[in-house]
Amino acid sequence: MAFLPNSKPKPVKLVKVWETDTTLRVPESVLYDEKGKVLYVANIDGKSDELDGNGFISKVSLDGKIENLRWTSGLNAPKGMGIHEGKLYVTDVYRLVVINLANGQAEKTFDGVGKGAYLNDVAIGKDGTVYVSDNRNDKIYRLKDNKWEVWMEGEQLNRPNGLLAVDKKRLMIGSTKNGALRSVDLETKTMMTIADGMGNTDGIVTDGKGNFFVSDWAGQLFHITADGQKQQLLDTREQKINSADIEYVRSKKLLVVPTFLSNKLVAYRVE
Repeated sequence: MAFLPNSKPKPVKLVKVWETDTTLRVPESVLYDEKGKVLYVANIDGKSDELDGNGFISKVSLDGKIENLRWTSGLNAPKGMGIHEGKLYVTDVYRLVVINLANGQAEKTFDGVGKGAYLNDVAIGKDGTVYVSDNRNDKIYRLKDNKWEVWMEGEQLNRPNGLLAVDKKRLMIGSTKNGALRSVDLETKTMMTIADGMGNTDGIVTDGKGNFFVSDWAGQLFHITADGQKQQLLDTREQKINSADIEYVRSKKLLVVPTFLSNKLVAYRVE
């Protein structure tokens, strides 16, 4: 039988595989380092906008063991992360910090524009271009060829949080104001809504098949097809277990969820 583009996709299931202990401290984001075969976890350890120096990055194995709780520390409420050429890019309230993966040392910082900058997620294209969302000020920054600038801004961004660089043409944005997954043309900056109604959209990752997993910070996970069909995979809102900035390890079919206030990672096998 021929596949019909608008037919209902095969349902996706999540099966819980493991969870870490609770020594993490307000884990907001998790990122898989394919080269190092390890998960990096950004721990806020305090309020999400305080310049308290309490934030740190942990290293966690793919079976849920915390290998190094405070691999690097002294950060301010770290959130989104990205890796390119041996560097970890992480947001640090008002700035982007570049950390050397070899030694955990910060090498550069790039400050947001104006008082009250609130940098959140990071996405890095294959060419090394870094995109950073400012969730409270409706801005997206770009770091390209060592030039740091506001790339997009305005109310049309609807409080951008999660970012994902899909290819040379598109950047995916999670707009928290309307719970939407949106696609932005990198050349024309025109936006198209793929799906909406997903609460406080946070993390966006690809499933490797042209579709996406999207998290709602309040405790939902969704699978979104390329043509915008939405399936709720998880709902832990009643248990008050958050779903922050997720990661998908394709080689293991493992969807990893930072639970924020529950202080642990939970991993699910995608079936």
